[in-house]
Amino acid sequence: MPVNPITTKEIAQKVINKEAFFILDVRNEDAFSDWKVEGENITYLNIPYFDLLDGVEEILEQLPQDQDIVVVCAKEGSSIMVADMLSDEGRTVSYLKGGMKAWSEHLEPVKVGNLKEGGELYQFVRLGKGCLSYMIVSDGEAALIDATRMTDVYLDFAEEIGATIKHVFDTHLHADHISGGRKIAEATNAMYWLPPKDAQEVAFNYQPLEEGRDINIGNTTIIIQPLYSPGHTIGSTSFIVDDAYLLSGDILFIDSIGRPDLAGLAEDWVGDLRKTLYTRYKELSDELVVLPAHFMIIEELNDDGSVSEKLGTLFAKNHGLNIENEAEFRKLVTGNLPPQPNAYQEIREMNMGKINPDEEQQREMEIGPNRCAVR
Repeated sequence: MPVNPITTKEIAQKVINKEAFFILDVRNEDAFSDWKVEGENITYLNIPYFDLLDGVEEILEQLPQDQDIVVVCAKEGSSIMVADMLSDEGRTVSYLKGGMKAWSEHLEPVKVGNLKEGGELYQFVRLGKGCLSYMIVSDGEAALIDATRMTDVYLDFAEEIGATIKHVFDTHLHADHISGGRKIAEATNAMYWLPPKDAQEVAFNYQPLEEGRDINIGNTTIIIQPLYSPGHTIGSTSFIVDDAYLLSGDILFIDSIGRPDLAGLAEDWVGDLRKTLYTRYKELSDELVVLPAHFMIIEELNDDGSVSEKLGTLFAKNHGLNIENEAEFRKLVTGNLPPQPNAYQEIREMNMGKINPDEEQQREMEIGPNRCAVR
């Protein structure tokens, strides 16, 4: 039977469409437990590749006859070999092209909505990492927010829709993934904006992103309004776009709230986090659509693959927004933190411009799930 590669784009569509399929993951058990391709209707079997070197006969009964089978490994090589063995046994299988490294880097663009006078807002969903980035387009101009290091995706998309990137923003100094913002700004001669309180140690020039300094996109009335919202970092800044959307960075998620400890200052920043969530955000319209910089679980995806929810709904349903006792809130935030993101110190240093690892090193730095939320 033939062995066919399946691309990350095809897997992404299966996940978004909630299709049922079967994954045979041949990475080591600890790697699989830490991070895998997630979907609401995926069935898994994890058998390390080294346990299959003598053949796959013993696992055949554990594999379905009526579902697509996709073999997954870290980089692709082991999955091809296992898929070939299964093919020799008469099974129809595919392997994930590029493995989990490719899955980590896949970005799926989704149109979130229309803005005034023909403007558009797009969300780029990084399914394998949980990162969300944005492109605001109006009158042939574009602004990027929280871009990842896969810069060609944004540049190609802008070219495809006939837009010129004029502004690039990071809501904060990221610690879980490498920002592509500065690289894109350099490639397009766009302005690169960063909150100054997060940029005190950066080794490059930037435009200070501060509340009260609104930015227009195109010749229309699309306005990006920065809103100082510390707590995840001391400089974290949200955006109100078109009086309709709240881009909340890593302060507020659909199913959780941001963690304040990635610079080692959880006790210092937890008060800022509470003030942002319980005071500053509470003053905003309940009708604002919240667009975060990450999602935590696959169930947060909407039917079209986007991640969003009205602010009023989050105040009603998000547990992190409904803890009246401040001491209890502080205990939840500082005592319920997941492990630090992989290589987060090195990622912070790269986003400051202090180190410049090569492409393969960057991939290794980002391997694994995002961990920007309180559990």
